[in-house]
Parts: sequence; structure tokens; C-alpha cells
Amino acid sequence: MTAPTSSPQSRPQGHRHPQGHPQRWLILGVICLAQLTVLLDNTVLNVAIPSLTRELDAATSDIQWMINAYSLVQSGLLLTAGSAADRYGRKKMLMAGLVLFGLGSLAAAFAETTGRLIAARAGMGVGGALLVTTTLAVAMQIFTPEEQPKAIGIWAAVNSLGFAVGPLVGGFMLDHFWWGAIFLVNLPVAALGVVAVVALVPESKDPRGDRPDLPGALLSTIGMSSLVFVIISGPAHGWTAGRVLLSAAVAVTALTLFGWWESRIPHPMLDLQFFRDRRFTGAVAGMVLVAFGMGGALFLLTQHLQFVLGYGPLEAGLRTAPLALTVVALNFTGISARWLAKLGGPVSILIGMTAMSAGLVAIATTASGGYAGTLAGLLLIGAGTALASPAMAHAIMSAIPPAKAGVGAGINGTLAEFGTGLGVAVLGAVLSARFAAGSLPEALVAAGSAEERDRVVDSFAAGLESSQLVGAVAVLLGGLVAAVLLRRAARKDAEVPAA
Repeated sequence: MTAPTSSPQSRPQGHRHPQGHPQRWLILGVICLAQLTVLLDNTVLNVAIPSLTRELDAATSDIQWMINAYSLVQSGLLLTAGSAADRYGRKKMLMAGLVLFGLGSLAAAFAETTGRLIAARAGMGVGGALLVTTTLAVAMQIFTPEEQPKAIGIWAAVNSLGFAVGPLVGGFMLDHFWWGAIFLVNLPVAALGVVAVVALVPESKDPRGDRPDLPGALLSTIGMSSLVFVIISGPAHGWTAGRVLLSAAVAVTALTLFGWWESRIPHPMLDLQFFRDRRFTGAVAGMVLVAFGMGGALFLLTQHLQFVLGYGPLEAGLRTAPLALTVVALNFTGISARWLAKLGGPVSILIGMTAMSAGLVAIATTASGGYAGTLAGLLLIGAGTALASPAMAHAIMSAIPPAKAGVGAGINGTLAEFGTGLGVAVLGAVLSARFAAGSLPEALVAAGSAEERDRVVDSFAAGLESSQLVGAVAVLLGGLVAAVLLRRAARKDAEVPAA
């Protein structure tokens, strides 16, 4: 096929430049800025919880909904947002995501009640779903297959950068301004993002223009939102509570109907044939298990740093930063992309996830001795993440036709959200089983002597160690499963031309 002669902005939609878009690296910077806005907001909000509790007179349930309203909406809409981007245009949906996220941030900043803040956070979740799916989909369109691993690595590194920078930004803003300022920070970034997207990002979409799959969108949104609600509510209310069981029933019913519906219509939102591709299923299995182990383990790590080692929230955030900074350094310098090209996807994933598992074991077994063992574990996890995560994301996206890049990004985001939520729930349950006293602060208050308080802390630390080790096993298992399936897929692909 000959290269089109028109400008990148006016090429037929759905076609990619054979040498990559001339301004692809600048465009990648724009979409990473949009991605960073979403990530910063989540981590900043965690730092602001004490201020919100005090100034809005928010109860614990209110705080939970402030955080979870965003996650529920975003998780439920990721597949739908990706499908909409493929059909109506990724540039349009990227701009819509920035506008919605900005408006939601403005409403959140000046919310006078907890109810309004929760509603604003839900609105931000809609914008966040559009941004998460369109940023990765656009990156897949503007880069050549050879450059995609490096581009995805940089995109993934921005996720880690948001994790590291969020607590610092939140701490600075809360030291100098009122709590609403943490949301106002998003406005200039969103405005700059809209201008840059209009000027630089080319439009692309599925050239077939399939009919909208409205029943599929509705069923997937209901099913995923209900499933995430179960994962969030189970540890807090009990897995046999009425609301949890009802939500689980809704999730199972909606997702079953979604699968049935998608298998029957000619133009499904999610083509179930993707799951017959071993590259896709291998990357999917690895993504879920690594998110399970890492999400749950890092959730427990923050508690260990604060409750066991005695660091404050901001200092604890600083001490987890080496993980994110290692990911950023290895991906932005292109080191991880070069290793991926040299080793191949299956070996990169296996080595990376083995390093991540070893890091979790190091944290679990040496954390009681101070920060040195934790630091070594964080560096191992960072190096493993930098190598394995872009390889898995690239495996998922490359197994899906370019015209369905938005759906692929939606699947990638959904798996990460699902795995992380499940990891927090399951590893938290392991901790609760080992530490029967429930809340550590309450147990310390109830302790009658210094010796009893020491025993409480030691019991909590033992529970954390068990949970971290479960997470390490999950990550290692994910690496093995993904590597084996991807290796088999590579061999099968090599046999087809030979035949």
C-alpha cells in the first residue's frame, strides 16, 4: 500500500503513517500530560483525607465514597469509553475526557457538602475513563510497531510518576491552600491539554463505522461497576452481607448476558474471538495477576510504613517513591525498551515479574529490620515493573486490530483496575485473618501496657508479612502463565510462514 500524500491531520481516518506520525513524540508528551492529570488526582486525594474529614465534617463512609465514586464510574465505563473512541474518533473522545475531567474538578473544588463532592468525583470518573482509553489508543496509532514498546513504556512510566509525585503535590498544596486547591490544579493542565490536542493530535477511528452496541455498553457498565463495588465493599461490610451478595448477583448476571450478547451480534463492542489468541490470553492473565499482587501489596506497604515503622503520611509517600522513580528512569531512558527488543516479550515478562516477586519477598521478610530491606525491595519491584508492564500492555494491544485500539486500551485499563481492587480485597482479608484485632490504631488504644502494644504491633507486622508473600506468589504465577502462553503464541506464529 502506498503512503498517503495528504497531511497527517487530513489522512483517511483509521490509517497510520508508515514511518510514524512526524510529531509523534510531541503528541506522546501531550497525551502523557493528560494521563498524569488523572493519576495525580487519585493520589493527591488520599493525602487530603484528614482535611476533608475536618472541614466537611465527613464520616468514614463519606470518605470511602469520595474515593470509590471515581473508581466505580471509571471502571464501569472503560470498555464503553474505548468502544466510543474507536467509533466516533479518539481525538474527539480525548478532548471530551479533558473537558469533563476539568469541569468535574471545578465542581469538586467548590463543593460545600460531601454529597456534592461525591457527585463531582463521579463526573470526573467519566472523564477519567475517556482519558485512560484514548491516550493509549492514540499512542498505538501514531507510532510504528517497532517504536510502540518504547512509547508504551513511557506511557506506563507516567503512571508511576503520578504515584510518586501525587503525595508531594498534595502535601504542598494542603500546606499553603485550602483543600479545594488540590482539584483546581487540574484546570490549567486540562485547558493546556485541550489546546494541545486540537493543535497536534490527528483524528483516527475505526473506518468501518460499526453500529453502536448500546446493549453491550449498558451490560458491561452495569456488570463491571457492580463487580468493583463487590470488591470494594466486601472487606468493609463482610462478604456475606446483603448488599455485597446482591451486587455480586447483579455483576454475574450482567456480565453473563454481556458475553452472550457479544457472541451473537455481527459487530460486538468486545469481540470474544480475541480470547482465542494466546498472546491476548497470556497478557490478560499476567496483567490481572500482577495487578492483584502489586496493588494489594503496595496497599499493605503504606500501612507498614505508617503503623509499624512510624512514618507520617507524607514521609511514607516519599519512602515509596524509589519504586516509581526506578520505573520512570528505566522507561524514559529507553533501557527497558532495548531489553524488551533483545529478550522478547515472554522472557521480558518472566524476568520482570520474577524481579517484582523477589522485591515483595524482600519487603515482607526484611521490613521489620528497618527501611533498608524495604528500599531494596522497592528497587527490585521498580525494575521488574519497568520491564514487564510495557511488555504485557504491548502484547494486549498488538493482539487486537489497530481499528479496535480503543477497546484494547479499555481492556488493559479494566484488567488493571480489577486486579488491583481484587488484590486489595484478598490480601486485606489475609491480613485480617492473621490480625484478629481488626484496626491496629484501635488495638493500640486498647492495649494496657507497652509490652502489650509491642505484641499488637508484632502481630500486625506478621499479618502484613503473610499478605505480602501471598502477593509475591500471585505475581510470580502471573509471570509464568503469561510467559508460557506468549511463548506458545510466538512459536505458532513462526510456524505459519514456514508452513
